[in-house]
Amino acid sequence: MNEEYDVIVLGTGLTECILSGIMSVNGKKVLHMDRNSYYGGESASITPLEDLYKRFNIPGSPPESMGRGRDWNVDLIPKFLMANGQLVKMLLYTEVTRYLDFKVTEGSFVYRGGKIYKVPSTESEALASSLMGLFEKRRFRKFLVCVANFDENDPRTFEGVDPKKTTMREVYKKFDLGQDVIDFTGHALALYRTDDYLDQPCQETINRIKLYSESLARYGKSPYLYPLYGLGELPQGFARLSAIYGGTYMLNKPIEEIVIENGKVIGVKSEGEVARCKQLICDPSYVPDRVTKVGLVIRVICMLNHPIKNTNDANSCQIIIPQNQVNRKSDIYVCMISSAHNVAAQGKYIAIVSTTVETGDPEREIKPALDLLEPIEQKFVSISDLFAPTDLGTESQIFISRTYDATTHFETTCDDIKDIYKRMMGSEFDFEEMKRKKNDIYGEQEQQ
Repeated sequence: MNEEYDVIVLGTGLTECILSGIMSVNGKKVLHMDRNSYYGGESASITPLEDLYKRFNIPGSPPESMGRGRDWNVDLIPKFLMANGQLVKMLLYTEVTRYLDFKVTEGSFVYRGGKIYKVPSTESEALASSLMGLFEKRRFRKFLVCVANFDENDPRTFEGVDPKKTTMREVYKKFDLGQDVIDFTGHALALYRTDDYLDQPCQETINRIKLYSESLARYGKSPYLYPLYGLGELPQGFARLSAIYGGTYMLNKPIEEIVIENGKVIGVKSEGEVARCKQLICDPSYVPDRVTKVGLVIRVICMLNHPIKNTNDANSCQIIIPQNQVNRKSDIYVCMISSAHNVAAQGKYIAIVSTTVETGDPEREIKPALDLLEPIEQKFVSISDLFAPTDLGTESQIFISRTYDATTHFETTCDDIKDIYKRMMGSEFDFEEMKRKKNDIYGEQEQQ
């Protein structure tokens, strides 16, 4: 402990582990501590099932019908990876992929008028989909072709649209797309949680739809991937990367004080000893006085003994309930995985519902999603504060991650990682910086 480090990291959530991995690869001396006895912080996967019951204060032990407790790995925060998204890129560049196995999620569905429909994933599915009428399909196809050809560096691909000025509302109008198609394009393809994007320049939306299409093109069934044994595998993979490059890890370490001198962090005190550092990365729970509450998220983990109705018995899927289908401002999401991913006992399914809280009765807000899942064997409800840093770290050199939001993928988490990197290093994030060094002294001998 009584050493000098370049960077100390507190908390082993995904954001923290990726950053400690990048810093280690870049030759920085890193000490990574967590007050918990397990990896993952807020983004952990809980096993065995008995621990989940305890965590949610559910009396008694799980019934025998739930199978073996050890067969369960239950994510506290439900998310999938976009196959062509930033997190997959980070995994590939750092070669953390060698520690993980992924499966493609079997389908993405969207809710309309009380029913769920498959989000068309190919041109032929789009043409067969009952989400649109015949003429609408032609117009939608034209729109998708335009999006696919769009290149922000080549004005010839703009088709009369100015990506930095034309709003998305105007683009939809140009292609004469109706409200239902706009709904599923904005929420199930561009994955916006609200409708604020309609009056913003269209470049961001077009790029989001491109990300969806390119992710889909990689594997065909859906654009989403999910790691076997749960999302808790992700932070552990990046922790291994950091350790290979000399990073030091300590779990079960109570953090007594972040030591500040003249407004700048100089170390962390744990069990009476001080480890010194030049910079500190941590999640909001370690610095309650330097963060502000920006919202609430409700998540409900539901255990089922059946696949979700009308999903062709998929063993994994995502369902998006667009906000205006249920008179809300933000969408409701359902992520479903099962024993096929080694996260539940044989024949069991885990569906996790999440959304941004908008009223004083959050459980009532997610009723439309729970109705799709009935019958539910066991529910675990959590309502979590969303925090953002009030201190950007310029003076204090304390860099605080944001709480994981209600989105069902990791794009916003990766944006936060890039933002923290820029504030710490003073330069734009570059994926090349994450590449393993060919002649690294720690090598991979122990894994050959």
